[in-house]
Amino acid sequence: MATPGNSSLYNIDTGILKENACVILVKTEWNAAIVDALEAGCKKIFDTYKIRYQTLVVPGAVELPFAIKRHWERNKETAAAPDAFIALGCVIKGDTPHFEYVCDSVTQGVLQLNLLLPVPTIFGVLTVNTEEQARERIGGIHGHKGAEAAITALKMIHS
Repeated sequence: MATPGNSSLYNIDTGILKENACVILVKTEWNAAIVDALEAGCKKIFDTYKIRYQTLVVPGAVELPFAIKRHWERNKETAAAPDAFIALGCVIKGDTPHFEYVCDSVTQGVLQLNLLLPVPTIFGVLTVNTEEQARERIGGIHGHKGAEAAITALKMIHS
């Protein structure tokens, strides 16, 4: 089980952080209350470390990889080129196989982005059976997955 106590993720010993680092958060409209909390966790970490960020919104989780790739393509040779992306979403299992298709699509999409782009894309998508499980991951017994995604982005930028 992934709990805050069985990882050294929260130990940020990256040395000197990159000045003017920028992270693009790409979040979904589905399950907005959960996703907004994930975003807030990211922002708290970025504010602490003075990291610039911007949020883009897409309809659902399947659209996350496309929006990230399009943003990169439009900005890669400009001053607005980000140092990392974070895909934020929450997919809650229902009664149909749709859950598995969506989760697999977004997971494979983020994997492809990490192999294709020269900057990291962090997987900040909750894939849970219930809303209660999602809430446990936005500051509950399983920590705050938004904050963890932001810390992961910082570590990947500075590795």
